Amino acid sequence: MTFHILSAGAIETNAYLLTSAERGEAVLIDAPGGVWAQVAPILASEGVKLGAVWLTHGHWDHMQGAMEVVRHTGARVLAHAADRPLLETPEVMSVFLRGVALEAVKVDQWIEEGDRIEALGLDVEVRHVPGHCPGNVLFYFAAAGAAFVGDALFAGSVGRTDLPGGSMATLEEAIRSRIYTLPEATKVFPGHGPATTVAQEKRTNPHVCE
Repeated sequence: MTFHILSAGAIETNAYLLTSAERGEAVLIDAPGGVWAQVAPILASEGVKLGAVWLTHGHWDHMQGAMEVVRHTGARVLAHAADRPLLETPEVMSVFLRGVALEAVKVDQWIEEGDRIEALGLDVEVRHVPGHCPGNVLFYFAAAGAAFVGDALFAGSVGRTDLPGGSMATLEEAIRSRIYTLPEATKVFPGHGPATTVAQEKRTNPHVCE
């Protein structure tokens, strides 16, 4: 499996394109606005087909480009049902934005805590990590030692909790029970900024330490 880290959209949101040339398959984790322009040439050069878009949560900067990707690839969209209002009626987020076009996302499969997904020949565990957003989830690839956590946790920081549906108490509990219980060597790929590790955040994150 090859990781492609793509930064796109108005506030440089991370999308992660995971590809397997051997299997001819690809998965996109999060879809900020305009990300298709970066995804398309990678799919073509590696000769892989994008089968799914996995959304870590429903905030506008993670879902804005989803339907553009779907129209080009026919990929299925997976997300947590707690963020259904954001994804299906994104105009509820327009009160916080000016001049940002948002298109409703058609979700093909609603996922939840404990679900297992097979992708690129690997087993992937879904963990629900609310607090920043009601439906924030992480995707954990045990075989690759990698977790894609959305905006729950960043290198040295955590997701903001002052937006509707946010709660610092909920986020802190979710980080401790859903992220910090992963193996310490697990590499954590957040929705913004650089990657980190579970061990690093448990010991040094000023918001939620071990």
